Amino acid sequence: MTNAHVIADGGPYMIQLGTSAVAKRATLLGEFPPDDLAVLRITGAKNLKPAKIGGAGALRVGDWVLAIGNPLGLTNTVTVGVVSALGREVSEPATPSAPSAVLPDSIQTSAAINPGNSGGALVNLAGQVVGITTLGASGTLNSGAVITGIGFAIPSTIVNDITGQIIRYGRVINSHRADLGLSGSSITNAEGAPIGVAVEAVTPGGPAAQAGILVGDLITAVAGKPTPTTERLAEVLADQQPGKRVRVELTDGTGSARTVSVVLGTLAS
Repeated sequence: MTNAHVIADGGPYMIQLGTSAVAKRATLLGEFPPDDLAVLRITGAKNLKPAKIGGAGALRVGDWVLAIGNPLGLTNTVTVGVVSALGREVSEPATPSAPSAVLPDSIQTSAAINPGNSGGALVNLAGQVVGITTLGASGTLNSGAVITGIGFAIPSTIVNDITGQIIRYGRVINSHRADLGLSGSSITNAEGAPIGVAVEAVTPGGPAAQAGILVGDLITAVAGKPTPTTERLAEVLADQQPGKRVRVELTDGTGSARTVSVVLGTLAS
């Protein structure tokens, strides 16, 4: 199990075991970028002992955890910290090889997370993998770099669910994520400020199509929350449940505003 953004550049895939100096080949079973998860199958390795994955449901703020990975190229590195918060919504920026993602139920930890930790294990003191480390926060203050001590991991509850579906079916058949059934792009006004998401395609028979949303419409709010960009639209949808009826505020090509009622679908793999 690893992050989808780790394998986004494509194969061939090699896995370096801690017990061997020789890397082993692996094949990609599947990935689900919305949850930034992927599953690789290792070949040619024997006598592997699976890690115990679980325990995220029992985590409490203040619990000690360890992050295991290869930060900044330093292999087999362990950092330690506490669970700083639970249920954080985190937005991952897009990269040239991976789309942006919204992770709605992340574990926040003070264990140092750096480039190279992605896809590694966040472990509790009982030896359980409680999460998959995904990204560290960064920022600036008064034009200086900030050492944040803030990292995030995908909890084992989501990891087990999503990767379990990939292993069994080769894809995710129930993402538990709400979807409008359309694609679009962010639009700005003359001043360069984002004002909404322009609908570029509508899935036939999907939630948006059934509600009468058309190509060329501009989505400005969902469930009463403004959606000036595609990233913000994804964040709003991450807080909703499939099957829920929400109001979507639109502006059509003539500049006329209207509101439609949409029963949200489930995001497909």
